[in-house]
Amino acid sequence: MNITRRDLGASFGALAASAALGRLDAHSTDNSVADTASSRVALQFPRKADFTIVDGYSYLNGAFSHPIPRAAADAFHQAVEQRTTLAPPGVPFVFLNPPPDTMPMPVDPRDAFAALINAKRNEITYIPNTSTGENLIVEALGIARFDGNVVTDALHFEGALVHLLELKKQGLDLRFVMPREGRIDMRDLERAVDHKTKLIEVSLVSMYNGFQHDLKAICDLAHAHGAYVYADVIQGVGAVPLDVRATGVDFAAAATYKWLMGDFGLGFLYVREELLGTVIRRTHWSYESAPDTEIHLSPLDPQFPTPVTWTPGGDATRYFQLGTMASAVAAILRVSLPYIQRLGVENIQAWRQPMLRKLQTEMPRLGFAAQSPPDSTSPVVTFSHKDAEAINKKLRAARIAVTVTPYYMRIAPSIYNDLHDVDRLLEALA
Repeated sequence: MNITRRDLGASFGALAASAALGRLDAHSTDNSVADTASSRVALQFPRKADFTIVDGYSYLNGAFSHPIPRAAADAFHQAVEQRTTLAPPGVPFVFLNPPPDTMPMPVDPRDAFAALINAKRNEITYIPNTSTGENLIVEALGIARFDGNVVTDALHFEGALVHLLELKKQGLDLRFVMPREGRIDMRDLERAVDHKTKLIEVSLVSMYNGFQHDLKAICDLAHAHGAYVYADVIQGVGAVPLDVRATGVDFAAAATYKWLMGDFGLGFLYVREELLGTVIRRTHWSYESAPDTEIHLSPLDPQFPTPVTWTPGGDATRYFQLGTMASAVAAILRVSLPYIQRLGVENIQAWRQPMLRKLQTEMPRLGFAAQSPPDSTSPVVTFSHKDAEAINKKLRAARIAVTVTPYYMRIAPSIYNDLHDVDRLLEALA
């Protein structure tokens, strides 16, 4: 994609997004996988040409870190070039949130993420990572000072469990629900929740085995007891459909380097708007807390009682964003989020199902015990094992990437994978 430096400032996001969407229309793909949900899916997938994939390499590890689409990478490189180029006046800086008079108007990542989960823009704020979102919500709810309880489950994100277990050491009544056959049973959750429950914390999709909660059922349970729900959605959003209005979830957070196809250092926090200023207390302040922060130090400036004036804003950004964010990652998201929307999350989900079914069928025949529910539709399947060293040796020789820990192997195919990649994995492990 050729672009002049004069065009670079305001238009790089729009041009890169246009290029990415154009590739979706023009790209003709392999139809070898017949077991798909619809002919439309078969025509669109796999999206191998949209990514840079080394010949002979199979990457089945999107749950660890998803690769960036090539067109989104172009936008990132252009953003970096602009940050390293001294341009003449008239070439605007690449803003995290583009000014409204920018022409052509780049995609705003907050708008795109809000559309993806059926939220309002004012309910979305940037965060550097998922754990920051979870910590901010727990702090804003005053959980550590509350005499009630918090309910979570063992399939929740490990970082959030560390946070909650440390609060338990300080006196928090923390209630754990353990999995049964790779699932969290709603009846077990119901037994843990009572009228003193303040918060239910879950991962929409478990990072360990891909179990997916019925988020609406959890929210109905919580709200019936006067509690709120925080969902870590990093392993779900972009890979499985998520509608925050339909589920009723109160808070949700996700970094972007997994199924949103972004990069490290930038994520999103969703907060239901009616909770801002009522249930949610302000716990931090910065220049981002107000849309009109102004410094009054010039002798020509009217005198004010303080050297700075501001009017606190009321949306999620003004409550939770504390400073600068990764603007080059935002350039990626201006392309990757419309790319995901154009493909359709339901189609993405449908494409991987034949791969997941084959893994669930064939891996146990090779001696690997399934840890994921057999009917899972999330992007993750996990199998237990006892010999990580031998498995890693086989996978390195075959040039295949999955997540291998001392006791389990996690496989996460995406839109650039097909049954050929699965077969290569199975052959390597046989």
